[in-house]
Amino acid sequence: MLTSCACLGCASLLQTQQSRAPIPSAVLWGKGRGTTAGRGRNGVHALPLYGWVLWRRTPPFSTGGAAHAVCISGPKPAAAELSHLVSFVWLAAAFPRLVKHVDDGFLAQVTQLYRERIQPGSVVLDLMSSWVSHLPPEVKYEKVIGHGLNAAELARNKQMDSFFVRDLNAEPDGWAMGDQSVDAVVCCVSVQYMQQPERVFAEVYRVLKPGGVFILTFSNRMFYDKAIAAWREGTGYSRCQLVKQYFQAVQGYTDPEVVQQVPLPAGQQQGSGLLQLMPKQLQQFFARTSSDPFYAVLAYRNFKPDYS
Repeated sequence: MLTSCACLGCASLLQTQQSRAPIPSAVLWGKGRGTTAGRGRNGVHALPLYGWVLWRRTPPFSTGGAAHAVCISGPKPAAAELSHLVSFVWLAAAFPRLVKHVDDGFLAQVTQLYRERIQPGSVVLDLMSSWVSHLPPEVKYEKVIGHGLNAAELARNKQMDSFFVRDLNAEPDGWAMGDQSVDAVVCCVSVQYMQQPERVFAEVYRVLKPGGVFILTFSNRMFYDKAIAAWREGTGYSRCQLVKQYFQAVQGYTDPEVVQQVPLPAGQQQGSGLLQLMPKQLQQFFARTSSDPFYAVLAYRNFKPDYS
């Protein structure tokens, strides 16, 4: 059981707007303009789904990138829990920990998915990152921009050209990045800690170029007391549905895709020679059960490009 960690992927989104310790201004990379998320002014209704409530607002008109739904709702954390979260955030910012939270089989699929979905020469934003980005090392990108909570960890990331520090639970939007400035946004094993995902997804939409992709990967591992309740109480299926709802809450994304297994090149496949002799379905079964379960949910801004 994981008990503590100080990397951004597990700690950047632990504060609430109700109670938080201020982050020193020296570590904040500018403040941009306000959110593009819109609020509906007419009917509001709630839909129960997997133990949480989807609050849907129907706006009188729609524009791309406007958040028109709030996907998670629940009671505020108790004072004792808030105190613990604030302490955790400060420890995360002060003490870097260079660890990985999923196994090599999972990470190999993450890298292969990036290889397949992100074109060489792209500008990539690695959201809620740490000391490693899992981008394919042989691919040349125009620029890799990192985001996280711990500057010391981000400085150790050899694939990043630049980075900024920001707590997305306290400041989910208004990033100092231009509209339509990146080709791809990735987020690895961190979506479970988002407390205002609709505003984050709306901001990602703003910075993505048309045809740009937003890829979120996750497994069944988490820091239980840091993840949102809907995630803790869910299953692999319901968590995928939840992330799909995040995309659907923002106008302009394509229909989200769910990926549960990424075939690896022959040289990267795990297992003994005996496993390779088994039927393909058995190979897939053993590969999935011998590694951390892999889930990815992704969508594109406006349209899915055809690179064939």
